[in-house]
Amino acid sequence: MKNPYEQLVIYNLDGVPALDHRVEKDERYLGTWVEEDTSFLFFSSPVPSLVEQVRRENSHISLVETYEMTCEQWHGDKIEPYFVEDFCIAPPWDRLNEETKSAAREILLDPGVVFGTGCHQTTEDCLTLIHWLCTRETIGTVLDIGTGTGLLALGAAALGCARVLACDFNLLAVKTTLKNIRLNRFEAQILAFQAKGEEVICLPCDLLVANIHYDIMQHLVEHPAFLEKKYFILSGLLNSETTKIMASLATKRVHVIERRCPDGIWNTLLGKRI
Repeated sequence: MKNPYEQLVIYNLDGVPALDHRVEKDERYLGTWVEEDTSFLFFSSPVPSLVEQVRRENSHISLVETYEMTCEQWHGDKIEPYFVEDFCIAPPWDRLNEETKSAAREILLDPGVVFGTGCHQTTEDCLTLIHWLCTRETIGTVLDIGTGTGLLALGAAALGCARVLACDFNLLAVKTTLKNIRLNRFEAQILAFQAKGEEVICLPCDLLVANIHYDIMQHLVEHPAFLEKKYFILSGLLNSETTKIMASLATKRVHVIERRCPDGIWNTLLGKRI
């Protein structure tokens, strides 16, 4: 299998277009990333006439800029197998050989065009702490807020968690997670859906995982339902932001088991309700 994202052509639009089946069924179309009133259409080769058609059919939008780059330039890293604990995270077009596979838990991860390959420090630290916790405690249910490509949800399922809820507000991220759930045959364990963190924090779970921006995190830890979670992993926090979250947690009946910050920049917290 060949890497389908070897070359990317990205059309930056001022506005969010409605796409008909001619675009979505086009074999060159890879997905649409939406950021408030801006959208990015991804294709595997230039499609100027198709994008012009989209613009004509959506009179409220305009083409801002067109970018051409490799998938490595977009993701900021190579898409290749890597190890975290006894996990090997591999793209479906570059899988483990049988000898290596027998010694590792293989997770197939197709990042699509969702930014990042899963190698970010916060993602690795979350996966490390999920592994540490799930190999020591019985964690039946997990809520993964801001799931992205679904890697943390996949890791929890691979460790035996029976029910994992993976949500993200970005629809393309949810679609990418759904693809990865199917790749790993975790349909019976993981449910992926579109939602905001504050809309799902009330859902019961043994473990809450949130690798998200501080501006959302600060509200989640103040929600009454936060204290209903037995364990939590909070990540995506810079040092100053972590200080504020730690101050908030200090007023609650929780215990921070570990604070990880191996690069001196990004922080991840593992905690427990007491």
